[in-house]
Amino acid sequence: MENYANNYVVVAVFIVLGILLPVVALTVGRLLRPNKPNELKQTTYESGNEPVGEGQVRFNIRYYLFALMFVIFDVETVFLYPWAVAYHKLGLFVLVEMVIFAGMLLIGLLYAWKKRVLKWNSV
Repeated sequence: MENYANNYVVVAVFIVLGILLPVVALTVGRLLRPNKPNELKQTTYESGNEPVGEGQVRFNIRYYLFALMFVIFDVETVFLYPWAVAYHKLGLFVLVEMVIFAGMLLIGLLYAWKKRVLKWNSV
């Protein structure tokens, strides 16, 4: 029973340290840093250039769709690599599971292709 309670103490210590250390570091940083605001320091900064135009620009939704498709297929490769490395140990069941997974991604790709999401038109 003592060992069981000891595990909770270790977890509690890590939780307290995980909360306390960043709070202490940020507080000490706030107290030690110089704070001399003026009008020039509070202006908008864009890579050393004066800001031009509006602060909010509308982008075509296709940029986001391309990024989402990239993330989906990037995650697919992350799942496929360990499966391919350990294929001999996993057996036929995992092969069927991976075929189902790849099939679902293929269905998503075909749907995106049909909806012309992958067609890139300059706006």
